[in-house]
Amino acid sequence: MPQKEAEQLRDDLYYSNAIQAYIQTLPVLNTIGLRDGSEAAFGAGYNVLPIWKERMDSRAWVPTPNADVIYSMSYLDLKKTGPLVVSAPANVIGMFTDFYQRTITDVGAIGPDRARGGLYLLLPPDYTGQIPQGYFAFKSSTYNVFLFFRTIMKKGENGPDPAPAVALAETTRVYPLFTPEKDIKPMVFPDASGKRVNMMYPTDFAFWTKLKTYVDYEPSSSFDPVTTGVLASVGIVKGQPFNPTDKQKQLLQKAVETAPKMILASRQLGRPDQRNRYYKDRQYENTWAGGTAEWLQDGYFDVAQRAAYFQIAYSTAPAMVMHTLDQGSKYPFTLRDADGNFLNGSSSYRLHLPPNPPARLFWAVTLYNITDGTMPETPQLMPSLNGFNKVKTNDDGSIDLYIGPNKPAEAADTNFLQTVPGRNFLVALRLYGTGTEFFDQSWKPDDVVKLK
Repeated sequence: MPQKEAEQLRDDLYYSNAIQAYIQTLPVLNTIGLRDGSEAAFGAGYNVLPIWKERMDSRAWVPTPNADVIYSMSYLDLKKTGPLVVSAPANVIGMFTDFYQRTITDVGAIGPDRARGGLYLLLPPDYTGQIPQGYFAFKSSTYNVFLFFRTIMKKGENGPDPAPAVALAETTRVYPLFTPEKDIKPMVFPDASGKRVNMMYPTDFAFWTKLKTYVDYEPSSSFDPVTTGVLASVGIVKGQPFNPTDKQKQLLQKAVETAPKMILASRQLGRPDQRNRYYKDRQYENTWAGGTAEWLQDGYFDVAQRAAYFQIAYSTAPAMVMHTLDQGSKYPFTLRDADGNFLNGSSSYRLHLPPNPPARLFWAVTLYNITDGTMPETPQLMPSLNGFNKVKTNDDGSIDLYIGPNKPAEAADTNFLQTVPGRNFLVALRLYGTGTEFFDQSWKPDDVVKLK
């Protein structure tokens, strides 16, 4: 083989491995983006719990945020603090995940506290001491842990009332297990609402430098051996210098630009096996493609589906996937209208919801940018409507929502969601406290219909 040909093939393999490294570690960088953006804006520490006290809107650059619950999110470092206790309020819908976004435990109705609240003990991966009584104790595979709590708003006089949900969230307490009470830092609850904050994963060479810092910080066991090998093939090895050549830097830069397009193309073209379709006669998709919260399908680990998810979303837990009556949640979403065409912000659409959505807690419809899951930013900063809003209903109890750049004449002000002209978007339907009618498909949302 000629020398130049061998060198070209070696570079091709390096680039291919960089693509795979991106796909395998996107969940990690997704969480790092959340942490770095949050801590830059609101501060760091086990006692700092930012809360979006007036709900999250499009000024927060976050993948598919939920504007219809109160978010509390923080980032715990068990290497710095040792074991941490989290006193979780009652009736939280939440979870703890490691920084690979593998669920440590659900919190709330599907968690061990069963919505009663309780003391969760988070143990670092190298913890070998005794585990005290009285806690829901879990060992994380990473030192870094993501705390993600959602509290449900009450129905107010003119729509959702966030105050009770905020008050509940502010009863959360986090403290190191072995720190005396007099030395525990008091909790701080920054109000994150209305702030312009970028909590997205990096889209430039910082992807690789942040990944290397993470690999050096966390135990090698937090990665599976295949991923560790893929990272080593591009020069990212725990405890060793990361010194790519100029050529390798070019290939790494190319990979961080091209891999997202590959993932997006796969989402656009769809799965050949159609496992991601919720219904045989609708366009709605299941982001887990009928698998588990751990991305397991029948006989294989679904790497491609996981990458598609973390490109536009974050956090996955059993409560979001299991068929749990009146307690869990479901998230059918669609990129296409009833004719199979991609939803475009220059066009106007109608979404018809039949009477009695099977959601014991509430339902919500939200718009997102198709490329990264952020909210489209328009004068309507919160592109979401839910069952607590004063939406206009039809005589039979059904609901027609209108979506487009301008409100159609037939649409009530309360039933309109605004889009950005020329930009593709997706529509997500959330059903919290999902009922039987969703699972047996006796209740199905209509497809989004383009208005003529």
